[in-house]
Amino acid sequence: MSSDAPEPESPAGTDDEESAPAKLFGQWAVTDIEYYDPSTERYITVTPIAHTMGRHAGKQFKKSEISIVERLINRLMQTEENTGKKQQATRIAREAFEIVNDRTEENPVQILVQAVENSAPREETVRLKYGGISVPKAVDVSPQRRVDQALKFLAEGVYQDSFKTPTDVEEALANQLIGAANDDVSTYAVNQKEEKERVAAAAR
Repeated sequence: MSSDAPEPESPAGTDDEESAPAKLFGQWAVTDIEYYDPSTERYITVTPIAHTMGRHAGKQFKKSEISIVERLINRLMQTEENTGKKQQATRIAREAFEIVNDRTEENPVQILVQAVENSAPREETVRLKYGGISVPKAVDVSPQRRVDQALKFLAEGVYQDSFKTPTDVEEALANQLIGAANDDVSTYAVNQKEEKERVAAAAR
């Protein structure tokens, strides 16, 4: 056999394309995300998967292992308007991410991570009973609950800004994410966090 015979071409879609990391919604990189709060870092998971088919639902605390984007999407479903509509909530998040990118020219996944960190309360109040009298007491919030509360505040802010108002829900979500990422107290999520910490400080 002649050694001058041409080598067969490698099939398309190999090497570089296969080794390229997957992207969220096919366009947002989930690598090189920076965390500024070490306490919540292990509970804010970032993956390119936005729908895991509820694989985490059967095990306690498994939710912390799924993407923070999917957790936000699941929170957006917990309203009278979007209950159970996963595809609709996913579309809302995808379009909101595009708006965030247009306004900030930054990766919207990074903006979401910063928004969650800035909306997570560090202190809250519980009520203790002493001889039939309820007394408020300030307590530290666990990192996992901090993330849960931040997602709750973001979703509530979106609902408040978009329900029965001229503002589109995608626009409302983008506003909440950008405002919270900038630690803007006028944003609902950051305002709720500050309020919780203010009440807890008074109950020390």
